[in-house]
Amino acid sequence: MDKFKWCFIGTGTLATHIAKEITDSGRHEIVSCYTRDPDKCRAFATDYGAKACTNAKDAILAEGVEGVYIVTPHNAHYRYAKEALELGKPILCEKAFTVKGSETDDLIKISRDKGVYLCEAMWTWFGSPANQVRQWVDSGRIGRVTDAHFTYCMQSINYAPRVSDPRRAGGALLDITIYPITYAYRLWGYPVRISSNGHIENGVDHYEEVKMEFAGDEKVSIRASIVDFDGLEKMTINGDKGQITADNYHFGQEASCILNTGETDIYKGDGESIGYMPEFDTVASEIREGLKESAKVPLKATSDVMHILDTIRQQIGLEYTDLE
Repeated sequence: MDKFKWCFIGTGTLATHIAKEITDSGRHEIVSCYTRDPDKCRAFATDYGAKACTNAKDAILAEGVEGVYIVTPHNAHYRYAKEALELGKPILCEKAFTVKGSETDDLIKISRDKGVYLCEAMWTWFGSPANQVRQWVDSGRIGRVTDAHFTYCMQSINYAPRVSDPRRAGGALLDITIYPITYAYRLWGYPVRISSNGHIENGVDHYEEVKMEFAGDEKVSIRASIVDFDGLEKMTINGDKGQITADNYHFGQEASCILNTGETDIYKGDGESIGYMPEFDTVASEIREGLKESAKVPLKATSDVMHILDTIRQQIGLEYTDLE
């Protein structure tokens, strides 16, 4: 199959990491790029044989572009996604999809009105381990789920400048808390109750503690932090017949299902289930098939998660103001 041709909007830390992975595979090519810093844009273009553009429109409409990958800070996702949709180009947009739910809903409407593919780059659901967990839960393998617990405390405030920048919607909520929220949503749907608290400093949320209850009486607790470190990112799902556990659950390759009888299933990914290749391969295939949204990450799921994040943000008193 011919290499799928991408336009990259954004050339920062994550963009550089992903660009190397997907181009090394031999299945993808970056043909154009844009970022506000001309020097960074030219350097990225040189590294990956792309055309450096001085504005987003030229990058999006560059010759050969099949899909646009948006990997800017959160605050810029909406405006670049809207521009690409209005230009008729399929989009893979990084999480958090937008800053607030209303922006996500607007993009979905434009996508559907124009018949243009739109997908959230939520890599958890493109890999096989998280989908195996979903199969265990849906099939009743551990019986009726009673409660689940997620932690993601990785001291990542210095991972990239955007994480601690309130003008770029930095903070834990959109950067990491979104992962356990999405994981819980994909297992049990929209919560019937949400209760949250957190700590905000200089306009940036350092951590959240979230409790959610679902229609089946499942109770979920989450703690996510960009300033604390507690060893491993952990997930535990308890049922009346057993338990599911996973470390590094949002991207990891292994999950365990331990029944009360002592029987244990350990699922290990095949190497292709980790990293960014599953989502880029899947999205490229879906775009070429003519799909308008991903079968892996329905747009309703993206919208629902953004509205859950809106509720958490309101409960902890976090406001995104003076965004760039």
